[in-house]
Amino acid sequence: MPEPVLIVLHQETSTPGRVGQFLQARGIPLDIRRPRFGERLPETLSEHAGAVVFGGPMSANDPDDFVKQEIDWLAVPLKEQKPFLGICLGAQMLAKHLGARVAPHPEGKAEIGYYPLRATLDGHRVCPHWPGHVYQWHREGFELPAGSRMLAEGDMFRVQAFRHGPAAFGIQFHPEVTHAMMCRWTTRGHERLALPGARPRVDHFAERPMYDGAIRAWLTEFLDGWLAGPRAEARPGRGAERVTGMAMAAGPYAAG
Repeated sequence: MPEPVLIVLHQETSTPGRVGQFLQARGIPLDIRRPRFGERLPETLSEHAGAVVFGGPMSANDPDDFVKQEIDWLAVPLKEQKPFLGICLGAQMLAKHLGARVAPHPEGKAEIGYYPLRATLDGHRVCPHWPGHVYQWHREGFELPAGSRMLAEGDMFRVQAFRHGPAAFGIQFHPEVTHAMMCRWTTRGHERLALPGARPRVDHFAERPMYDGAIRAWLTEFLDGWLAGPRAEARPGRGAERVTGMAMAAGPYAAG
């Protein structure tokens, strides 16, 4: 039997969505753990194919013990160079572990709904086809960690995807969201839709048929490469160096 992928979730009702569906369709077992409710994370990933840390309503800056423990635990996949993917909160935890700042938007804005995404040259080296819009649900962003490569950027929160070393990735957006998850999030989290910058609930569903096909195709392409394991760092050309340098100087938010 193939080695399982460790799935870290943060709420009782959370699911791994399309990421879980993708893995199970390929016969890969899911080892689902919820540290928030006392489940321990493994001391090594030697018996796992990789790990995915998903999102949640909490912040990477929260003082809860489980948040600190998860952030510290990220030393395991980084040291062992096992495939790691952090999604939203998971990406913010990875950024914080690597010493980058995680913080709300200075104007209190949130990305909730579909927003534009631009892949960098390094991003196209990792995955040739990126969606032009992605689904978001967050009000905190993060700086690009030192030594990391910017893979995709946005307008409101600049750092949208990054890679650190040969096997660790963080993405701010939510490619895993199914229609059922969107219904649940926009119902249970409806108060977030009133935040500055958030899109109206009706737009979430009206725009899903427009953008979701490209997101699903990207996720399949990305995860196929991700599961292949660690890859040597690609040597960036001038364009990639210029994009990365701009991102590090600008921090997590667009000018203005």
